[in-house]
Amino acid sequence: MRSTYDCDVLVIGGGIVGLSTAYAITRAAPGTRVTVLEKERGPARHQTGRNSGVIHSGVYYRPGSLKAQYATRGATEMVKFCAEYGIAHAVTGKLIVATEKPELPRLHALVQRGRENGIPVRELGPTQIAEYEPEVHGLAAIHVGTTGICDFVAVARQLAEASGAEIRYGAEVVRIDRRPALGAAVRTADGTIVRARVLVNCAGLHCDEIARLTGDDPGMRIVPFRGEYYTLARPELVRGLVYPVPDPAFPFLGVHLTRGIDGGVHIGPNAVPALAREGYDWSVVRPRELGSTLSWPGSWRIARRHWRYGAGELRRSLSTAAFTTAVRRLLPAVAPEDLVPAAAGVRAQAVLRDGTLVDDFLIKEGPRTVHVLNAPSPAATASLPIGREVARRALAALAGT
Repeated sequence: MRSTYDCDVLVIGGGIVGLSTAYAITRAAPGTRVTVLEKERGPARHQTGRNSGVIHSGVYYRPGSLKAQYATRGATEMVKFCAEYGIAHAVTGKLIVATEKPELPRLHALVQRGRENGIPVRELGPTQIAEYEPEVHGLAAIHVGTTGICDFVAVARQLAEASGAEIRYGAEVVRIDRRPALGAAVRTADGTIVRARVLVNCAGLHCDEIARLTGDDPGMRIVPFRGEYYTLARPELVRGLVYPVPDPAFPFLGVHLTRGIDGGVHIGPNAVPALAREGYDWSVVRPRELGSTLSWPGSWRIARRHWRYGAGELRRSLSTAAFTTAVRRLLPAVAPEDLVPAAAGVRAQAVLRDGTLVDDFLIKEGPRTVHVLNAPSPAATASLPIGREVARRALAALAGT
C-alpha cells in the first residue's frame, strides 16, 4: 500500500511554518516521506521574507494563548537554531515607548503581561530611554531584553535542507481530491498529481482557499492587510528596536523602528487593506480575490467598527508626510526625505464571519488533514514550536490510516 502513495505527508506551502512542519515530522518520525509543494520558485517569498526580521519575545500576547506559549519558547529556540547553523542573528532587546499620557496604563499592563509570560521587563523613565536611544522621545518605556533579530529567509532555507523532505518549487495547487478512507490526491498547475496519506495546509495567504479545496469549511476568511515599509536614510538616528504601545483592539503592533541584521533601519509597517492576496502595492488588483474579501460579511463589519483607524492608516499610506508625522511621535528628528520606500509585506489575517480579527494562532483538523488557518506575526519567531504541533497532529492522523 505504501507504494501507491507518492509520500506519507504532503505539505502545501513553503514558508517558514510549512518548512518547520516538514522538519519536525522527519525529526519526530525518521523515515516518514514528506513532500512540500510551493508555488513560488523558492522558499519564503511572502510573509516569511517580507517582515521586520524580529525575533519577538512574547510580551504582547495573552497569557495561556498559543502566541504567548509558542513565541516565548520559539524565541529561545530560534536563537539556538541560528547559532547551530551559523545564521545571522543577534539578541538586541527592544524598547516599547509611550509618547502620550493615555498610553501609560497600556504600557503598565504590558509590564504585567510580560511578567505573567515569564519575560524579563525593565521599566524606564525619559532619562533612561535616552541612554538606550538618544533620539527617541517618550514619557516612559519598557525594555524587553529577550527580543532579537535574524534572517528568517535563511532559517527557512536551512529548515528545507535539514528536513530531508522533497521540496517542489513552482508547484501551484489547483485541485484537491481528499477521501477520508484513502488520503489526498493533489493536482498542480502543470498537471502533476501527488498522492499522500495525510495533507497539511500551510498555505498562508491562501490557506482558506486550500481548506475549501479539501472540502472543509474553515469558518474564516483571509483578509489581506498590506504593511508598507521605509528604510531610514540616516540609520545613525536609531540604535536598536523601538516600538510604540500597541492598540489592544488590533493584532497589529504599529509602526516601529528596527535596526535589522543588515545594519539598516526599517520603519513600518502600517496596515491597509490589500486589493489582492499578494497585493504589495496599490497597482496590484485581482478582482476575484478582491471579490472574495468584499463578499465576506466580516470584512464589512470590520470596516464599520474601525473606519476611523482605517482612514488614518490609508492617509499614511498615500502620504509620506503623514507617515513621517506618525514616526515623529517616537523619533522627532526624522524628516520626510529620510524615508526611502522599501518592499512591502502582506499579512494573512483570518477574520470570522462576525468581523472578529482572529487574535491567536488557529489550527484545525479535517479527515486526514491539518489546516494552519491563522499564523501571522509572531509565527516566524514561533515557527519551530508551531511546526512541532502541526507535525504531532499530522503524525497522529498518519498513525490512524
